[in-house]
Amino acid sequence: MSDLILSVLMLAGTALLAGGVFVLRKGVNKRQGWLMLVASAVMFANVAIGMIPVPDSNQPVPPPSAD
Repeated sequence: MSDLILSVLMLAGTALLAGGVFVLRKGVNKRQGWLMLVASAVMFANVAIGMIPVPDSNQPVPPPSAD
């Protein structure tokens, strides 16, 4: 499930990045363009944080036991 969420975040971040560049180049609403670029950077940072490997001993839920 987390792979799906990270994939959607990457797609949304890419769309925001492209939209922000488009709005900035158009020159109509520069504040919105900069906010879109910041939002895309936050999304990419969230994906980078989510991709950091975690040791097996620090998992939030213990693996199911094979009884």
